[in-house]
Amino acid sequence: MTVTLVNPSGLPQSDAYRQVSITTGSKLVFIAGQVAWDARGVTVGEGDLAAQVEQCYLNVSTALAAAGATFDDVAKLNVYVVDWTPDKMPLLMEGIARAAAKLGTAPVPPASLLGVAALDVPEHLVEIEATAVID
Repeated sequence: MTVTLVNPSGLPQSDAYRQVSITTGSKLVFIAGQVAWDARGVTVGEGDLAAQVEQCYLNVSTALAAAGATFDDVAKLNVYVVDWTPDKMPLLMEGIARAAAKLGTAPVPPASLLGVAALDVPEHLVEIEATAVID
């Protein structure tokens, strides 16, 4: 495996993500920010943060597969949420859990969560980008 995820002692422990990824692969894969569009460019889950998070993760998975990678190869995620407030965390986690169930994996690499004013179109509530490492 090219990515090892760890939660070192001395840092907060989280089930949602790991604090550190250690990579040994030779090829970097950068996935553009994925929004809640389906393959036809139609927004999935308009007004529903959990549904949009799920679709974003599924889109990231599709992009990873095109590069010969999976979520096991992801070293870092950046998650951008429109008008973020902490009370949205349960919806974010629900979307991640639904995507994980469909993908058969727990996407827990180090992640940054950033609140933003807006995304590309008003219907989009979340955008997720990924960096992976493969051999």
